[in-house]
Amino acid sequence: MAETRPFDFLNNSIGKNVLVIMKEKVTVRGVLKAFDVHMNLVLTEAEKLVDGNPEVKYGKTIIRGDTVVLVSL
Repeated sequence: MAETRPFDFLNNSIGKNVLVIMKEKVTVRGVLKAFDVHMNLVLTEAEKLVDGNPEVKYGKTIIRGDTVVLVSL
C-alpha cells in the first residue's frame, strides 16, 4: 500500500516501534498505539533517549501533537 499522506504513514506504523523527535530536541522511542488529527500520539513502552541511550522509562504516554517535529520507524 502506497503511503501518500502523513496519516497513511502513521496508520501503517500502529503497533510498531517509532522514534519521535520533539521540540527542544527531546527524543522518545516507543510503540505507537494511537494518534488523532492533531498528531497527538499514544505510545507504550516509551522511553526518553539521550545520545541514543534510554535514560527515562515512561511506559504508556501521550505526546502532544504540537511538540512533534519528526516521527520515524
